[in-house]
Amino acid sequence: MMNRPILKQARSRNCIGGAHDWTPILRRYREPDHSRGMLEIFITAVPFALLWMLMWASLSLSYWLTLIIAVPTAGFLVRLFMIQHDCGHGAFFRRRWANDWLGRAIGVVTLTPYDHWRRSHAIHHASSGNLERRGIGDIDTLTVREYLGLSRWRQLGYRLYRHPAVMFGVGPAFLFLVQHRLPIGQMRSGWRPWLTTMGTNAAIALLVVTVMWFVGVGPFMRVHLPITLLAASIGVWLFYVQHQFEVVYWERRGQWDYLTAALQGSSFYKLPKVLQWFSGNIGFHHIHHLSARVPNYHLEKCHKAEPLFKTVKPVTLFSSFKSFTFRLWDEQQRKLVSFRHLKTLKQH
Repeated sequence: MMNRPILKQARSRNCIGGAHDWTPILRRYREPDHSRGMLEIFITAVPFALLWMLMWASLSLSYWLTLIIAVPTAGFLVRLFMIQHDCGHGAFFRRRWANDWLGRAIGVVTLTPYDHWRRSHAIHHASSGNLERRGIGDIDTLTVREYLGLSRWRQLGYRLYRHPAVMFGVGPAFLFLVQHRLPIGQMRSGWRPWLTTMGTNAAIALLVVTVMWFVGVGPFMRVHLPITLLAASIGVWLFYVQHQFEVVYWERRGQWDYLTAALQGSSFYKLPKVLQWFSGNIGFHHIHHLSARVPNYHLEKCHKAEPLFKTVKPVTLFSSFKSFTFRLWDEQQRKLVSFRHLKTLKQH
């Protein structure tokens, strides 16, 4: 969400041989701080475990109390996913093996097959905003022309997919509980996606059976299912709003530009401080797409240090709810539009 002069300035900074290169700026924030990293793990994993046990203990008092405690517990689960996300980019520790094994361990708790997810997410970073490379690691988005070219049944299917009840309710549950268990469509990459996913599934099964043995099947489901469903919905919402705002960037392959896709195609989601903390600073998504190797705890510092970033118009918590209405990319007006926009096209 940047104006044209700022984008022109940004492009000039990114040009080879230009007066200014982004690399020195971002390099200052890419170095992981191991002490800070260990602290981040401790202040996220320990409260999550303690709140989980508190929810279990509260079952004998009131299930409404249990559900209330599920809200902050889900917040810590989202934060664990953000640490896993950093590991997938090789940003949390200096050594790749340390990132990978921490990411795999957290993936058992977040129900996310780390190696498979890391690959699809890397494709998302390499192709975000490219109309010819949609469909892997992103939210399915059709152009107005593509939608109008569909049959009525397929239009209905797309409308259902983009409905908030599906996008942030049924969809996240299906993604984390079912889709992540079977990497269908990845056989072209060989057996590795299946092997690593089955390894994650086996670890999840072992953890679930162990906890159920201690607390019981019913109590486990009553505690963990609300946490998982709420965290999944929050996670999908965060990902959605980061690339589904009105003047987001989409371009055909010949005109697509990585820098513009990062700065204009990724939102600066300005959240209240407590929500910013629980979301692992992922709201500074424009910087994250410029350099995914910047650890989440350095993103805000980087944003404040570089004057150009201060020109990025933020998406606030209140204004982000408008994203519920965005469904299609209008290539003529170069913005996301609602289904109601189709009526204006028919009038012309």
